[in-house]
Amino acid sequence: MPPIVPSQQTSIAQFARVYGREPEVCTQAPGRINLIGEHVDYQDGLVMPAAIDRYVFAAAAPITEPEVRLWSSSDGGEPLVIALERDVPLGGDRAWANYAFGVAAKYRDAGHPSRGFEIVLDSNLPLGAGLSSSAALESATALIVEALAGIELPAKERALLCQAAEHDFAGVPCGIMDQLAVNAGIAGHALKIDCRSLEITPAPLPAELAAVVVDSKVKHALADGEYAKRRADCETAAATLKLKSLRDATMEAVEDASGNLGDRVYRRARHVVSEIARVRAFTAALDGGETARAGALMAESHASLRDDYEVSCPELDALVEIANELGAVGARMMGGGFGGSTVNIVEADSSGDFAQKIAERYREKQGKEVEAFVVRPVAGACRIPPAG
Repeated sequence: MPPIVPSQQTSIAQFARVYGREPEVCTQAPGRINLIGEHVDYQDGLVMPAAIDRYVFAAAAPITEPEVRLWSSSDGGEPLVIALERDVPLGGDRAWANYAFGVAAKYRDAGHPSRGFEIVLDSNLPLGAGLSSSAALESATALIVEALAGIELPAKERALLCQAAEHDFAGVPCGIMDQLAVNAGIAGHALKIDCRSLEITPAPLPAELAAVVVDSKVKHALADGEYAKRRADCETAAATLKLKSLRDATMEAVEDASGNLGDRVYRRARHVVSEIARVRAFTAALDGGETARAGALMAESHASLRDDYEVSCPELDALVEIANELGAVGARMMGGGFGGSTVNIVEADSSGDFAQKIAERYREKQGKEVEAFVVRPVAGACRIPPAG
């Protein structure tokens, strides 16, 4: 187990305050960045995420009652009590709990031992910033459920259960990238993930480069329907091309079918097919030390997400423009879109300075605040000791 860190210590103190005793199990699950390969995981595509050193923390202990008691630092108030046998999502102000309780329900439905527990959730990972806070919350909870049940699932199996929880309880038809990246992260590496086979290939990041995340502070809500609309467009395109998914499509086939697809669906398909090709080219560029080429591919990715997939927004476009003015190796929007963050690859020696300057330049140009911070690739979700 890794050593306890100050933010996790906070969740332990919160648990004692909320429940009046010490936790028996503690876990942490990282957020993730995605260097390239956006909105292709649900079309069996290729992606290149990395787990990062911002986390969701969980502290928990078993109870005899057949229920789950949830308390989150972002929600506050009294713990939310949910019957363990519940099989429908919560609504209204309680909907946030679907990401956690849905995981417990999926383990229950998969036949794993099920018992009641009380849990505190805390985070130093920005929520709604496109850094997979939902997958981190799911994974931290999943490790709690496993620890209390006396089991330890492989990372891929855990990721699939967390994905199912997000589909069926949170109402977001996400691909598998986030949950895999959060659970299978490797320190110092990105992960090239084949979302069809679930094969994971570690990709070491060059020591001379660093990643800077810029949180636009524009919040997205993927369950509002836009994410589902993009996925439905891709499924329409695949069906028109008589393919299982757009992973099997060629750009020539998409161009030939443009008249039948219609403009919107054609552009959605063009993004997916070109983005999968960019992941392959990006991998080759990193392997060959061609950092300028890798950066150009990130720029192409952003343009495709902005114009063909239409998931960017003016704030993200402005941040990418400023990053390029400041000499970033590569910059693009990241995550589901409609807000969230950009990911920027910069020279490691100047990463801190870059983070400061991009926030200052954005404030000067837009009159708004953003949060910019350097991140490093870390290992995936794990248990940690419940005491310092």
